[in-house]
Amino acid sequence: MRTLTKFAARAALALSVLTLTPVAWAADVKMIAKVAAVTVAADGGSAVVTLINAKDGAEVKVTVSDKTTLDKLASKGIAPGDQVRVSYDNAGARNMSKTLKKAEGC
Repeated sequence: MRTLTKFAARAALALSVLTLTPVAWAADVKMIAKVAAVTVAADGGSAVVTLINAKDGAEVKVTVSDKTTLDKLASKGIAPGDQVRVSYDNAGARNMSKTLKKAEGC
């Protein structure tokens, strides 16, 4: 009986660890980059910004969905050729923007 109790306790502990573990291991990526292209969706609800990483020259596409940044992209406040500071979440199929701002003084 005592072995069964130990087994049940270990099983409960293992189950609790598994249920508390996040499913997606997303990393919050931050970088300074140059805007290569901006493609705004037809409905204006999102945009894909193609960026060139300042450190290694790698191309990264980031999806923007927040209204403030979309307004800046539509009004050309942020345009191709601008240097920006960006942070994005790289979980899932798309890189979702958290912040996208001009990198003043960089």
